[in-house]
Formats: sequence, structure tokens, C-alpha cells
Amino acid sequence: MSLYTSPPPGAPDAHVLVVDDDARLRKLLQRYLSTQGFRISVASGATEARQILGFMQPDAMVLDVTMPGETGLDLTRALRLVGQNLPILLLTARGEPEDRIAGLESGADDYLGKPFEPRELLLRLRALLRRVGPPQPTDNQRPVELGDLVFDPVRSLLSGPDGNVYLTGGESALLAVLARRPGEVLSREAIARTLEMDEAGERAIDVQVTRLRRRIEPDPREPRYLHTVRGRGYVLKPGS
Repeated sequence: MSLYTSPPPGAPDAHVLVVDDDARLRKLLQRYLSTQGFRISVASGATEARQILGFMQPDAMVLDVTMPGETGLDLTRALRLVGQNLPILLLTARGEPEDRIAGLESGADDYLGKPFEPRELLLRLRALLRRVGPPQPTDNQRPVELGDLVFDPVRSLLSGPDGNVYLTGGESALLAVLARRPGEVLSREAIARTLEMDEAGERAIDVQVTRLRRRIEPDPREPRYLHTVRGRGYVLKPGS
């Protein structure tokens, strides 16, 4: 199977985080938006969404309002308070005007009542992305070159001469952490803590490193970019 994936012609190639406690709806939106050229991450609630936002910056978020625990409104307010300007489109089963106003007052960019037509969601999402434009990367979010490959930590996208390179969620998360601190040795413990994988243990990090090397290294047995520093951890050294 090829490691390269290409979006359909004219697709937006944007990364969208879908957050909803309804597993069926998550799967439906993931499948539909993927066919429209979006790269999709999913979360079942606010806690999982925060974990994802801790190591990658999507281009937009589709967020359910009426989730158990921390609601979509709560999460939106919290993100805005810490300066997170990620475009947010809220979904809710409540279509009253006051509910819509509450969503917009919380800091959301758009609001769509359930049930909805997937096509309408698609059009609203595309319009939202056109309005806000692409995010501006900070110094520790700039793309890094790994030979013929380029990794964009903001979009969590690895691309090469033949198109986009497929990465699993774990591989992408690990590369994003390393790419934001190139040349700096990161311990297994620090990486696990950043990715909130403490319970999985540091061995899980070693496994992800082995898998990631198969994606980015010309010869995984002789790493050129992702190095092991004995007794200390791992370091990413971008270059040609």
C-alpha cells in the first residue's frame, strides 16, 4: 500500500477536528468530510479534544454543544480565554435564537442546528476557512525539512515529491512534538507526558519512534533525522 495520499481535485486540504460524543455522527462526518478532501481528526469530548490540541493545530473545529461534562460552549469559552483563535463551528440540537446567540457570544464563528444536511455543513466550513485564512505559524511551528520530505507541525502534514505521506495519529503526534523543538533532546518521559501517554509507558514511545523512522528515514536502521541519544531520549535533526 502506498504511503502517499492525495486529496480530490479542488479539495481544500484542510485539517478539521470533529468533536462529538455521538460515535455514529463522528464516523459519518469523518467519512463524508474526508471524501471532500479534508484531513479529519475526531474526539469524543472536550478532554480528548484538549489532548489533540496540545500537539497539533487544526485549521478548524466542528464542535457539538450538548456533550456530557464540559460542554461545547464551555470548551469554546476556555479556548478563547487562552488566546486560541481556532475557527469553531458549533453543532447543536437546540435551534432557538437564544441558543445560537449564546454560542456566538462564547466565541464560536458559526452555528448549525441538528439535524443538518452534510452539504450545508461542508459549505459553511469552506466559507469559514475562506474568511479566516490560514493560521500564521510561530517560530516553533514552522515546517521542517527531512530530506525530500517536509513536515508542517501546524497542519500535522508530512509531504514529499509524490504527495502527502500517510501518518497514523500516533506517528503524527510524535513528529509534531519533536518538530516543534528541533535539535533538542527530549526524554521519553517528557514525550509521553506531552502526549498524555503516561499510562502506556515509555516503551510505547520507542514503538512509535520505530514506526515513524519507517516513514521519514531513507534507511531506518541508520537514522539520519530522528536520532537516539543513549540514556537521554530522542532528537529530531532536520536537514537535507
